[in-house]
Amino acid sequence: MRTAIFPGTFDPITLGHVDLVNRTIDMFDRIIIGIGVNASKQTMFSLEKRTEWITAIFANHPHVEVRSYEGLTVNFCDQNNARYILRGIRSVGDFEYEKAIADMNRMVNPKIETIFLACSPQYASLSSSIVRDLIRNGGNTEQFLPAEIKL
Repeated sequence: MRTAIFPGTFDPITLGHVDLVNRTIDMFDRIIIGIGVNASKQTMFSLEKRTEWITAIFANHPHVEVRSYEGLTVNFCDQNNARYILRGIRSVGDFEYEKAIADMNRMVNPKIETIFLACSPQYASLSSSIVRDLIRNGGNTEQFLPAEIKL
């Protein structure tokens, strides 16, 4: 079984994230959206709320699962028999950052492959950080968030 982990904080999940999952659904037998929990990172939305949103978004895709985890992503991969990590790339800067992490992951666990997927052009400037700023300042987030997210 080909299992991939798509890790992130998804605070909140954006249409860019959803697009990446939708574009890879046919590539894998199972995709686990892994919500990373980092005690030193302050999130805007609770883990429960993020899990609820993502579960609702992919309710019609039984081989897409949502799980939270702490610690190294490669260890989470091992725990779930996943050999692939999915990462979206918006820019050259993203690639450099993600490649460094992929290289380190490969040194820690050579069985894990990182798959980089270029984001769709309409999402190239979209990030959860920008969406959080819009939310904090009362901006309209409709064009950036899935319909399942009601703020």
